[in-house]
Amino acid sequence: MSHEPSPERYSNPSLYRRCGKSGVKLPLLSLGLWHNFGAVDSYENSRAMVLAAFDRGITHFDLANNYGPPPGSAETTFCRILKEDLAAHRDELIISTKAGYDMWAGPYGDWGSRKYLLSSLDQSLSRLGLDYVDIFYSHRPDPNTPIEETMGAVAHAVKSGKALYAGISNYDAAQTDRASKVLREMGTPCLIHQPKFSMFERTPESALLGVLVREGIGGIAFTPLAQGMLTDRYLNGIPPDSRAGHDPRFLRPENITDDKISRIRRLGAIARTRGQSLAQMALAWVLRHPGITSALIGASKVSQIEDNLGALDNLAFAGEELSAIDTILS
Repeated sequence: MSHEPSPERYSNPSLYRRCGKSGVKLPLLSLGLWHNFGAVDSYENSRAMVLAAFDRGITHFDLANNYGPPPGSAETTFCRILKEDLAAHRDELIISTKAGYDMWAGPYGDWGSRKYLLSSLDQSLSRLGLDYVDIFYSHRPDPNTPIEETMGAVAHAVKSGKALYAGISNYDAAQTDRASKVLREMGTPCLIHQPKFSMFERTPESALLGVLVREGIGGIAFTPLAQGMLTDRYLNGIPPDSRAGHDPRFLRPENITDDKISRIRRLGAIARTRGQSLAQMALAWVLRHPGITSALIGASKVSQIEDNLGALDNLAFAGEELSAIDTILS
């Protein structure tokens, strides 16, 4: 039986923000399927999170060819949810996928060649059960492939109708500037850039976000909660069910230092004065920048999505709050 979504899901128009200079509006919070949506995870929980997000107006679901584990299985999971619950609402959704990291054996299963990107997109569409995705990203720049070839492949994906918009991820400011110009010359302007950006990863502030504003490209921050560190999860040690506790491929226990915990506690005190959880303040802090359209949230349960959406109740920062946060982070 297909899911009957909440009739109130679009009751808050301020939930959406225009993506760069395009006609697309994205929800301020988008759901990333990087973790907890693979074949090793509970399908019932994955389904519950996707449907809860959609019921609250989150229309953007972010995937990549290698999301799982195993690689590809997050797309397969989302395909099942889409087919069984949301098929009637496909046109309400922004579905994105990417290619750029290691996916299959041999010289054509990684990086940014035309061969890899377009073959990967075909595989992703097959796993997703779709004729097209809304956004197709080059997941990372390839130092050994001309950017014209990589962007040419992304542009071809759009012109062939297998994607509606072009995106890039993990490109630095100079690479983004060049990619944007190449894509524009090819008639497929870059819609969006996905950088790693959080209170603990501020590199995009130095130049990249300025390029996005100048070029009219939307920004969508990934790991805005620093893979869970910008929450209350690690204040009293590493919980067994946390990312660092059971899947330390990306957030390792040694990253959670005494200094980080001290900063997290001080940031949490500021959040409480704002009437927010630390996670809510961290999301609001990322969304305050004019170069950022949306923030990608990851979740392991529905309650985390609900808590994250509470960030939207207070997105404004006083000057003294920002100064206090900068002091803690510096």
